[in-house]
Amino acid sequence: MKHGVFAILPLASGAAVYGFAFGLLAAQVGFPWWGISLMSGLVHAGSSQIVAVEQFAGSSAVVGAAFAGAALNLRYIGIVASLSDILSGLSLRMKLVAIHITGDENWALTMAERAKTPRVGAEFLLGSGIVMISVWTVSTTLGAVAGASLPDLDRFGLGFAFTAAFIAMARGMWRGAQNLLPWAVSLAGTLAAVQLGAPKAYAIVAGACLGLVVSGLVRRKERVVA
Repeated sequence: MKHGVFAILPLASGAAVYGFAFGLLAAQVGFPWWGISLMSGLVHAGSSQIVAVEQFAGSSAVVGAAFAGAALNLRYIGIVASLSDILSGLSLRMKLVAIHITGDENWALTMAERAKTPRVGAEFLLGSGIVMISVWTVSTTLGAVAGASLPDLDRFGLGFAFTAAFIAMARGMWRGAQNLLPWAVSLAGTLAAVQLGAPKAYAIVAGACLGLVVSGLVRRKERVVA
């Protein structure tokens, strides 16, 4: 666990920056600091929180905001499935705790460390996850407290923080040319859905489904060729 705690610190410092920015902007659209704190601790999914708050700010539709966040979090089905060997020795309670504190950063770091040292397992995941959820909750709460007393932050360009966070996360998920076709199809499908007037939440789902279909076809073709 100590190894996981120290190894995740560089990634946690980056998450703290956009967590603070997220808290600032969430406060600007009317979320109380304690609401942001609860959301960060109970949901603990930065990208879906950003989308949900942005959706809610634009339409005040709770269902649409929740749906958009849930759609973006569909990737965690695959993430948790990839952890099956690591979590196999834990009790059900600890499995649920581990799943809750697993995010993109500590999952990717755990898998990378495990590739180098197979004995890296659940303790590393838990240690790094505890740091990430703590840093995320504290940074978003501090941002919300500060944002409640500051003027309109869009004048300073901080409204771009949502988009910048997604660009940073997307760059971290890029694995080379094999991502190009699924990502391009997903982007085109999402843009087409928006242009046709579909709510952003449904556009996210449409783009994700198209990307998954294309990714599956590409992998099947690779297996046949191999």
